[in-house]
This record gives sequence, C-alpha cells and structure tokens, in this order.
Amino acid sequence: MICKQEEITDITRETINKIQLDKLNTVLKREKERQGFYRDLPERLESLADLKNFPFTTESDLAQKGGRMLLCSQGEIQRIISEQTSGTTGAGKRVFYTEGDCEHTIELFMAGLGEFIYPGSRTMVAMPFSGPFGLGELIAEAIRRIGAHPLLTGNSKTYGELKTILEEEQPDTYVGMPTALLSMLRMCGKGSIKRALISGDACPETVMKEIEKILGTPLWPHYGSREMGLGGAICCQAHEGMHMRENHCIIEIIDKEGNVLPDGQWGELVITTIGMEAQPLIRYRTGDHTRIIPGKCICGSEIKRLDFVRRIDQSQSMREMDELLFQIPELVDCCVRSVGGTKGITAFFTSDNGEELIRNVCAEKNIISLDCRKAEWSDRALYPAKRIIL
Repeated sequence: MICKQEEITDITRETINKIQLDKLNTVLKREKERQGFYRDLPERLESLADLKNFPFTTESDLAQKGGRMLLCSQGEIQRIISEQTSGTTGAGKRVFYTEGDCEHTIELFMAGLGEFIYPGSRTMVAMPFSGPFGLGELIAEAIRRIGAHPLLTGNSKTYGELKTILEEEQPDTYVGMPTALLSMLRMCGKGSIKRALISGDACPETVMKEIEKILGTPLWPHYGSREMGLGGAICCQAHEGMHMRENHCIIEIIDKEGNVLPDGQWGELVITTIGMEAQPLIRYRTGDHTRIIPGKCICGSEIKRLDFVRRIDQSQSMREMDELLFQIPELVDCCVRSVGGTKGITAFFTSDNGEELIRNVCAEKNIISLDCRKAEWSDRALYPAKRIIL
C-alpha cells in the first residue's frame, strides 16, 4: 500500500524517514502560508530528530481550537466527526476529513482486510454506521473493493438477530469489537465464521484467547483513532504487532514527563499526522498506552509496529474484571458498577453452572451480585451489555 501511494519500489527505514521529513516540512510550510494553528513553529526541519523539540497538542487544544487547525476550505470537507471530551462542558473535539483523507483510510483498510478476506467472502461488519464516510461505511467500501460482500450488521443487533444473520447469511469473517464478538460466539455459536478482525476497544488477553479458542484461528487486531483518520495500524500474517501507516503518521512514545522513549519501552503514543489533508496534527497526545516493537518484523517489513494498545485513563479494575470474569465459559456479557464502595455486577450467562461460578467470583472479590440472569432466546430484545465502571 505504501509503495503504491508513494510511488516507490522498496521500503527501507531511510526511505520512510525521508518521506516523513518531506511531508512534515510540507505541513509546516502550509501552516506558515495559511497562518494556521501551528504557524509559530519553524517552517522547515533538517532532521526528524528535531520534532521532539516541538510542543505537544492536546485534546483540549483540539476541542477548543480545532477549527483553526484546518488547512483546507470548508468546501473540501467530506466528513466531520464530533466528540464531547471527558470532563468538559464546552465544545467537544471536531475532526475533519477531506475526500482524499477518506480514500487513504479505505486503502489502509483494504491492506489490512486483504490479509484474511478474499474475493467472494461474506463479512459481518459489526461497527457503527453513521452515514456517508463513517467508520462502518469506510470498512464496507474497502471490503467491496476487495471483491467480498459486507453484511452491514452494525453494533446494536439483538442476539436473536445476530443468530439469524449467522444462519441465513453464512458469513466467514467478522469485523468488530472484541468483547461483543466473544459475547456473540458464546450466545449464538460461531456458525460459519472462521476469521475475525478486532478493533475499537482494547482486548483483554482472556477475551482474545477465548475468541481464538472458539474460532480456531488467530485474531487480526487493528488500531485507529479519529485523529489519525479512523485507521492507524494493521496486523500482518506474522501476528507480531500492528504495522503503522508511517507514510501518513509519525509516531513517538513518551513518558509521563514528555520525554521521548526508545523503541521497546512503554508509554503514551504521540502522533504527527503528516498525511491528513484537512487537519494535520503535530505531536498530538493520544492518551493511548503502548510501545513500538523494536526490530524488523519476521514478515520482512521495516514499518514500525505497535504493541497492545489501551487507554491510559482506562480503569485498572475494569481490565481486571474483564480478565477475571471472561474466564468463565458460561458468561455471555456483564455490566460492572460501583455500589457503595464495592462493585456490583449484572451478568448474562448460558447455564445454571455459570450463575454459580459468577456468584463464587463475586464472593471472593467482595462484589455485590446485583443481578444474574440466564440469557433466554425468548428475550428477543436482549442486547450485548456494556461493561462500565461508574
């Protein structure tokens, strides 16, 4: 994909570094010319190493001054995604995309999906569909271009509806969030699904192992965010990390003090989106915790790889609860809440033995069991619950 987009025949670290520096300098020049948000930064850098001297861009900057970060006319904007930032009462983040930005994302999705989806495949797309150029729509378009058939499942189907899709449509692949996939597999069975791409949510190790056990194949984790155009890093057949779209995004890992860390060390992911036409961001702090896997991938690519990604502010107790509870094979889904200083749980399970196991966990971990319910097919309005900590 990168060779095609950049019109090159081979990828080396030197080639990628040159592409990144050239594109970064193009962005800096555009900022000066249009008097953009980053207009006070130097117009040109001689080395990528000098990027670490630039200040960070924060979620607050994006929420309050996102309009000033536009480097194109309003008429060129194809899609706007708005999000209320946590803890704020003012304007939320607004991320803008041109048609070219959306096209680059489709091409990235094609590169990732093309590793395990083949012409003629039928793929459940269990992601949000929000209108033209939304996440679900871009994934579906990438699947069509591969020559496969997307099933626009969305993320709000009942288990009864999901079971009908599995039986009638016979999908062989799945794209969606990990815990929702495990819930569906446990409630409905895997049907004809053989392979799955998971994204949109950090995947606890327990959940990943349980899904792979049911499917009998390794998962294909992907990573993306609104700020980097919805798609950022894709898994190759080596299944050893996710390759970053480095021709569109420079990545750094920093510690709590903002110092750049060497490859292999864990910290916060910082991105500079040199390939975004509408709203390039310079040294944007993502709030995501990960590391750059050192060395070349065994697939042969020198493109940098991200390891497991999670939100820095994600509750530790929530991760622990997912790891603990989803070890119970009868558990379909659960909702965890704080109740008077201890945790309460609402759980859906597939057998009476599941209820007993869940109650034993609750007793061991000082959890008040608020509601344990067997998931019955007569309940056609049963939606996958969302695990939350209040």
